[in-house]
Amino acid sequence: MNLIKLGKHEHYSLMTLILSWSALAVMSSLYVTIPLIDVFAQNFMVSANRAVWTSSAFSFCFAAGCLVYGPLSDRYGRKKIIFSGLAALTVVSLCLGFTNALGTMIVLRAIQGAAAATFSPVALAYIPELFPPAKRIGVIGCISTSFLMAGVIGQVFSGLIQTHWGWHSLFFVMADAYFITAALILFFLPHRPANGASVIAAFRQMPGILRRKQLRYAYVVAAIVMLSLVGMYTALGNYLSDQFGLTNHQILGVRAVGIFGMLLSPTAGRLVKKFKTVPVLRNALGLAVIGLILLAFASNIPVMIVSSVVFVAGIAIATPSLISLIGELAGNTRGPAISVYTFVLFLGASIGPLLATNLLNHGINYTLTFLALAVCVVIGVIATFFIKDAAVES
Repeated sequence: MNLIKLGKHEHYSLMTLILSWSALAVMSSLYVTIPLIDVFAQNFMVSANRAVWTSSAFSFCFAAGCLVYGPLSDRYGRKKIIFSGLAALTVVSLCLGFTNALGTMIVLRAIQGAAAATFSPVALAYIPELFPPAKRIGVIGCISTSFLMAGVIGQVFSGLIQTHWGWHSLFFVMADAYFITAALILFFLPHRPANGASVIAAFRQMPGILRRKQLRYAYVVAAIVMLSLVGMYTALGNYLSDQFGLTNHQILGVRAVGIFGMLLSPTAGRLVKKFKTVPVLRNALGLAVIGLILLAFASNIPVMIVSSVVFVAGIAIATPSLISLIGELAGNTRGPAISVYTFVLFLGASIGPLLATNLLNHGINYTLTFLALAVCVVIGVIATFFIKDAAVES
């Protein structure tokens, strides 16, 4: 089913808009519980270490799902898998709105993560089927921007709903958003025939992908990118509350400023064309390291805000550059390689809040926590020196 009756230019613009909105809506679900960890801890009378599983359970299942849905979409079609995931997200989000037990919430968040995983790897594989080569990197940049903006908008949105209507309402609003998004996908994105590829064959390719040295280094970078982003926002929220006494509303304002750094993501394509992929990736990660070091030694809120924008800008440029790099390195096995990429990326996202929370709860101060995250990104920088541009391994 497809209601698009527009010219080519408008057709591509509309599809880009729908995919970007879908990325924002789906990926926001990863971040919505980060500002609510203390709320859940107080509401359910548990420690923050246990409440953080409302975020990490989602991320672990999301990461695992990314390995599965890419091959399934090869077999059964991209649009069908994405639509099914959004339908499932609608139902699970409604159930979360009625939840009053932490254990049940963690289980439902895990299911929600598995459903949300239908979008990222499938959408990245969908892009070459919908857009001509000249437009693809721009579309990837737009979707990458949405992925990153979800890290801020998801938290800001969650905090506002919690402040005015309570956390139960958050999940009801999310269910409405997923229902609308599913309708947009159903009626306005074209169907492309499935290629009928064997799901088992795709899984058999994955171990071979992991044996390719340069891809392994690229996956190290992928894990670190998301680990550092989610870990930074987890630590930053606690820091602003504990050290500066900011309210949840004020903390949301600080997080929202990070969007300015994320707007640089679409520029990655132009930078890659001019300077090649690996140098752009390496320097973007270096910028992220600088942002984290500045955060570690920031003594006032304005410096912290600027530092967070510098960090996010580096991550924003690194993300589409990394996707492009993995496509170059993977060659004919791009589909399974992207599935592994999304798995590793969000495995890092699941570790990020656990790492930051455990460091802080074990007496590590905020300076050392931000520096620990900076060291993680430095490892990513080092990994880029073992990767060559446009290298397709046999």
